[in-house]
Amino acid sequence: MKKILVTGANGQLGSEIKELAAHYPNFDFVFTDIEDFPLDKEQEIRFNFNLLQPDIVINCAAYTAVDKAESDQEVADAINHKAIATLATLCHDSGAQLVHISTDYVFDGTSPIAYTEADRPNPKSVYGVTKLAGELACLKNCPESIIIRTAWVYSEFGNNFVKTMLRLMTERDSLNVVNDQIGSPTYAADLAQVILTILDSGQWEAGIYHYSNEGEISWYDFAVAIKTIAHKTCEIKGIPASSYPTPAERPSFSLLDKSKIKAVYGIVPVDYKVSLKIMMERLGK
Repeated sequence: MKKILVTGANGQLGSEIKELAAHYPNFDFVFTDIEDFPLDKEQEIRFNFNLLQPDIVINCAAYTAVDKAESDQEVADAINHKAIATLATLCHDSGAQLVHISTDYVFDGTSPIAYTEADRPNPKSVYGVTKLAGELACLKNCPESIIIRTAWVYSEFGNNFVKTMLRLMTERDSLNVVNDQIGSPTYAADLAQVILTILDSGQWEAGIYHYSNEGEISWYDFAVAIKTIAHKTCEIKGIPASSYPTPAERPSFSLLDKSKIKAVYGIVPVDYKVSLKIMMERLGK
């Protein structure tokens, strides 16, 4: 039985993997989070890895406070970059397989079409820079890794756009939501299923992959979909990102082309509205 170490297990993706773990009895899951597997301390990464001796690592842990990262560069880099370099080295040296989760923020958002894995990254934020550095360290130290870039992640677990919108739509009569940043949401439960499907397939094709749900939308469109499914009466107004300045620059277009993961692993991404409805139903229960 292969032992799978999941880091960041209390986050959105890690929590969804926990939910699915019982359906994969051929794997022995070890779920860790910052308390028992801190990624900002290299010696503890090494100690814990050698103690657990995993066959597979799914790295869900990351510094994801995009705006805070602008003024917290050292910690963001320690977790998103240096820790990945260490993990990748440990995996390579021990023969363990590594699945690392990355982000659409590695791109600058200037493409007119969906980004493929072959497109040149050019991050515009500290978060994006540190995540790209983590990717490069991963590929350098453990070339046999699988890296999955995803975007706009939400779940019934943790804090995210969907839960924030639902709360604000209850509290307010109207909301302003950015309408000129384009991408596609990712339901963390779907991404968790994709990862476990890949591992369960026994087919290991190293490299970078893109995954999100299907759909090309703005944050405004996403908010309207949430409002419709939840039957809220709050008015949603679209505004340009320039009217809502943030410390970190977001890519204005970060749609991910998913052709590669479809071709290699037969993954069929679900339409975002279908997954959004499922998530909101689960949240309601």
